[in-house]
Amino acid sequence: MGFFRRWVSPVGSSGFGSSSTAEQVTEGIDASHLTAIVTGGTSGIGKETARVLALRGARVIIPARTPEGGAEVKESLLRENPQARIDVMEMDLSSLSSVASFASRFCASSQPLHILINNGGIMACPFQLSRDGVELQFATNHLGHFLLTNLLLEKMKATAREAGIQGRIVSVSSAAHRRSDATWFDLDKINNRSDYKPFAVAYARSKLANILHANELSRRLQEEKADVTANSLHPGLIQTNLFRYLALNAVTRSLVSLVTPFFKTVPQGAATTCYLALHPGVRDVSGKYFSDCNEVTPTSYATDGELAKKLWAFSEGLVEKLFKST
Repeated sequence: MGFFRRWVSPVGSSGFGSSSTAEQVTEGIDASHLTAIVTGGTSGIGKETARVLALRGARVIIPARTPEGGAEVKESLLRENPQARIDVMEMDLSSLSSVASFASRFCASSQPLHILINNGGIMACPFQLSRDGVELQFATNHLGHFLLTNLLLEKMKATAREAGIQGRIVSVSSAAHRRSDATWFDLDKINNRSDYKPFAVAYARSKLANILHANELSRRLQEEKADVTANSLHPGLIQTNLFRYLALNAVTRSLVSLVTPFFKTVPQGAATTCYLALHPGVRDVSGKYFSDCNEVTPTSYATDGELAKKLWAFSEGLVEKLFKST
């Protein structure tokens, strides 16, 4: 069903569906008083998300691995919208020290932070370890975002208190989380090269982690009565450079080419992210999982509160351990 979702998914209770675009779901919304960070904003649905948020008036900060790549993206966005407020800051999501440096620089600035979009990621790459010695997909897709969110959280809560505007944290997950179970909460298992399956194990694991992280974050924020929400989403199947590793294999390259006509466009792929970031219809909605701009139900693992707490403790301990070893 997932491959054909673009064509058969009806408009849901939100008034939007699989064919809705990021511009359509944010039409008429004034975001000129908001500041957002969009990870992975240099390409694909992240770039489209940054473009549409800026189109609605938001100041958008795009973390980029290299200053050159960031400058190129900023220039292209400004060519289309000269009034766009786009800033680029250097950050490598797969490196904990780089993430910490970015967060420190941002928090030291006078800028508020209303929206954090954890969008950046990598999919189905050959086995690699990050600079910190963690399997690259888990390091990039989950651990980098876990640290980034924690380091920016006080800034977001302070902004919400001072501005009286609810903060929003949006994590881009995937329906691929359905392939993952709860048997991998051990660094040796995550880093087990002999058992490495790029998509079905490693990518799926990181995407389940995205949902669990958002859910536990939401629980903690509600417990302390912070005016910040946290939700996760499946953007749909979109032909972006995330598929570059799958295309290395002749069989998967043929498969991707066959199903590409059923994929969403990039503007459609960014719709649910932009909906959760800006739409008034999701005010006070937190700890939920969305697809096609409507709430849907993920797997039982993804909704397991105890598992979410376990992941938080595991991630926290791992970050602390890795920082001590550097």
